[in-house]
Amino acid sequence: MSRLEIISPKQANIVMDSLYKDLERRIESSPPGLCPVDMARVFVELCHAQTCGKCVPCRVGLAQLAKLIKDVLDGNATLETLDVIEQTALTAMESSDCAIGYEAANMVYKGLIGFRDDYEEHILHGRCNFTYAQPVPCVALCPARVDVPGYIALIREQRFADAVRLIRKDNPFPTTCGFICEHPCEEKCRRNMMDDAINIRGLKRMAADYAGFVDPPECGPSTGKRIAILGGGPGGLSAAYYLQLMGHSTVVYEMLPELGGMLRYGIPNYRLPKERLDEDINAILKTGVKVIHGVKIGVDLSIEDLQKEYDAVLITVGASTDKKLGLEGEAAENIVSAVEFLRAVGVGEKIDLTGKHVAVVGGGNVSMDAVRTAKRLGAEKVSIVYRRRVADMTALPGEIEGAVSEGIELVTLKAPSKLEFDEEGKLKGLWVTPQMISNIKDGRASIKPTGEEDQFIRCEYLIVAIGQNIETKYFEDLGFPVKWGRFVTDSTGAIEEFPGVFAGGDCTSGPASVIKAIAAAKVVAANIDSYLGYHHIISVDIDIPEIGIEDKSPCARVNMTERDSSERVCDFEGVENCMTLSEGLQEASRCLRCDHFGYGVFKGGREHRW
Repeated sequence: MSRLEIISPKQANIVMDSLYKDLERRIESSPPGLCPVDMARVFVELCHAQTCGKCVPCRVGLAQLAKLIKDVLDGNATLETLDVIEQTALTAMESSDCAIGYEAANMVYKGLIGFRDDYEEHILHGRCNFTYAQPVPCVALCPARVDVPGYIALIREQRFADAVRLIRKDNPFPTTCGFICEHPCEEKCRRNMMDDAINIRGLKRMAADYAGFVDPPECGPSTGKRIAILGGGPGGLSAAYYLQLMGHSTVVYEMLPELGGMLRYGIPNYRLPKERLDEDINAILKTGVKVIHGVKIGVDLSIEDLQKEYDAVLITVGASTDKKLGLEGEAAENIVSAVEFLRAVGVGEKIDLTGKHVAVVGGGNVSMDAVRTAKRLGAEKVSIVYRRRVADMTALPGEIEGAVSEGIELVTLKAPSKLEFDEEGKLKGLWVTPQMISNIKDGRASIKPTGEEDQFIRCEYLIVAIGQNIETKYFEDLGFPVKWGRFVTDSTGAIEEFPGVFAGGDCTSGPASVIKAIAAAKVVAANIDSYLGYHHIISVDIDIPEIGIEDKSPCARVNMTERDSSERVCDFEGVENCMTLSEGLQEASRCLRCDHFGYGVFKGGREHRW
């Protein structure tokens, strides 16, 4: 008779599991700027420590690769050494018995191909192309290079207005970004090594809430130069703000009744209350920016007229048109794009979805905005239809969780195939083809049909959220260089064929986040300044608090709370609650001040150096 035996993990196993988790946190928080050659060595040595020792390619080959890479780092290698590394890696890949040997050797091989110039720099000049004097991780990963440690230190001292002023040096939308920024700055926060990343976005929101309205800085002496800006979205307004501070005069041409672009007409009020957006816009307008509403380029005015009237022209029209599913009957009633749907809600149109089944096709943040808005408009059932898995959705995890908590259905691994209408031509529903996960391509799992029969999803209202395009036809007809639906510019943002005309933001990069649009606007504003013959530097006269030397003990992250889902789906009021004073001060105290301690120093001072 067999006997059941419970085997408890040994103390050594428990400690090793803990060390692995600690290592995982350290890898996660590895800052940008680390030497890629040294990282390859560390990875190979880590894999070699895990080898079982049965096969020579893994046991001996990885040890040889580690030694060869170390020779490169120590200056004991030649260019011929790189050929030896390549051949050794290929041999280990082709003959290792398990994944440990293959993946370690493959990592070395891909790295040698991908950053061979860094290997050569070590061999020929004894130095690394990557630098350890980059800004700290949170600053380096912020597209706008906001001084994160600086404003967190100010929040800790309860100098909220100064924190807003410091943020505005690099980002004129502190309140807006406090609500909806995708916070890439938190990815490599070194606090991850201890517990969890600092809630940087939450602290930005707190600074804006507790400071109230903060006046912008005074503008520089007038230069007499005038710049026309097409588009009153975050990119256009940010560029106008910085050009005004430099002393230039800007005029923003906006075709819609109010400023803000997709911030106002694309992001629902429950995520970004419009009175809070107006706080940022009013501060920008207070610098002297002039605005002309109800004007569309190519209809009410031309580029040629603007070139004659202004010293420079900046195009920041944004991504305001939609992509199609390509299905027959897509132009029918009750089938709309997410851009069209959200804009209609934003301008106050009455869309009654009471009792209807609504489906939204797509898996990004825009699709989450659309489904949660449809729910608030009275829809009986709302479904997200996505051809991949939830793990593959590009929407922020918090947005997905928020949608699910509000009763949204996730229908994944289903690709739209056909629309169905009744005898009167009204939409009845959507047929979808079941999909399954397949090979990984470019780091992402591809999909393919499972071979099962198509399935029917009832919906009387369909919203398509599969991407956005730029309106370029007018510009293409004039001879503007356009590729893949985007303007082609030189490195400064200038359009060479049209002297004095620049483009920036979504219309050159494709649809991107708000913070990326702001960052692009800041750069192109500086380049316009240079084109006009100036080199203004924008600085801020704020004393950053002294560095504390107290111990930093492990402390949990303060996350933002939200209104109850059963309450918030009934209105469009803000969902997220601000931190309390005690929560915010505790969260600010978790900052390790990497701008002074540990890795790197804050470079560039607290002024713009583009």
